[in-house]
Amino acid sequence: MAERSLFVPHRSVKQGRYNWHGSLSRLLTYLILLTGVLIAVIPFIWMISTSFKSIGEAQGVQFFPSRIRLENYISAWEEADFAEYFVNSVVITLITLAGRLVCSILAAYGFARIKFPGRDLIFSLLLATMMIPAMVMIIPNFLTVTWLGRIGPIKWINNWPAQTIPFWGSVFDIFLLKQFFAQIPDELFDAAQIDGAGHFLFLRKVALPLSTAPIMVIVVLAFIGSWNALAWPMLVTNSPEWRPISVGLMQFVEEAGQRTNLMMAGAVITIIPIIILYFITQKQFTASIARSGLKG
Repeated sequence: MAERSLFVPHRSVKQGRYNWHGSLSRLLTYLILLTGVLIAVIPFIWMISTSFKSIGEAQGVQFFPSRIRLENYISAWEEADFAEYFVNSVVITLITLAGRLVCSILAAYGFARIKFPGRDLIFSLLLATMMIPAMVMIIPNFLTVTWLGRIGPIKWINNWPAQTIPFWGSVFDIFLLKQFFAQIPDELFDAAQIDGAGHFLFLRKVALPLSTAPIMVIVVLAFIGSWNALAWPMLVTNSPEWRPISVGLMQFVEEAGQRTNLMMAGAVITIIPIIILYFITQKQFTASIARSGLKG
């Protein structure tokens, strides 16, 4: 009994040290996470706060407005013609999203499930293009769409084709979907062939339902990228007829300076569809990730 009494306090001391070190580790983890949250959230809060300020408060150091000015949103919507720009962004984004999904799904399935000469070489060359910076390709792409507008029946510059068709072929989307399509067991395709199904029916009935996770990722990324596009629309358009909503924010930059309060109100209006998309797809995205595991 004496040995037992001497041994028990010794274990309790070690256990106490272990808990102290574990608590310190958790505290550091929480501090790091809290710092990351603040870095991400504070600019967003500042944007919303500035959208309710007067022009004088927006150019100062005051973080919160003296009073909430909802008229900033009305002024931003009317002065920047956001109604026209908003419709343009919706049309451009939907066309881009539809074309990007169709092209990426078909190309990825071909690389993953169909054997043809030079398949691996072509796919390797396709992946190599991801190393090219996007800004380097702006001028070649601009010259290409200008040339296509001259020889084709459809006008590209200052029209929807120049803002949508160049983004239909996404190497990242093809690579992501190809990896998922390649994981589908061959037994499923063999069974589909026995039942008389071809590649298209197998893609529609089997491959796509099993690949909802990457498709959801592509939808979100393609929507955000198209909705927030600024440099390319400014280059291929010269009138408000087909300019997206992000270009409308440039209306608040004048020779006398920026009207920061109206610009932030316009920015809040601009990100509302992205926030709505996030809340709509959050549950579906999480569920699709949980269902994406494939067993051989």
